[in-house]
Amino acid sequence: MNSLEKILVTPLARISTPGGDVLHGIKSNEKTFNGFGEAYFSYIEPKTIKAWKLHNKMTMNLIVPSGTVKFVFCDLDNYSFRMEIIGESNFSRITVPAGIWFGFQGLDNAKPSLVFNLTDIQHDPNEVSRKTIADIDFKW
Repeated sequence: MNSLEKILVTPLARISTPGGDVLHGIKSNEKTFNGFGEAYFSYIEPKTIKAWKLHNKMTMNLIVPSGTVKFVFCDLDNYSFRMEIIGESNFSRITVPAGIWFGFQGLDNAKPSLVFNLTDIQHDPNEVSRKTIADIDFKW
C-alpha cells in the first residue's frame, strides 16, 4: 500500500444553531482517534506556504474551521503526491499517520486560515524531520 493511501479524510458535521454554528471535531470512539497528546491552532496567511515536514511518531488530525487550506502530502519512495483542500466550504478532518511528508498553503484571499491539529503525542522537536520548500519538487 502506498503510504498516501493511509491518509483518511472524514467529513464533519456543521450544525446550525441560533447565535452561531457548532463545528464537530473528533470523538474518542472514532477510529481516527489514537489518543491525546496535545491540541493546537496555527494560522496560515493568505497564499503562504509552509513546507515540508514529516512527523516520525505523531499522528495528526487536521481541521480547518476558518478559511481554506490546501494540504499536500508526499511519498518520497515513489515520488507521488496527494492533495486535499479543506475548510469552511469542505469541512472535514484529515488524519495523517506518522512518516508522511506534508506542506500546506492558505487559500483564503481575505483573511488568514486557521488550522487545528489534535495529535496523539506531545510536540517533540526531535521527532520532526524538515526539508525546505525547494527540496521537494511540487508546483504550488
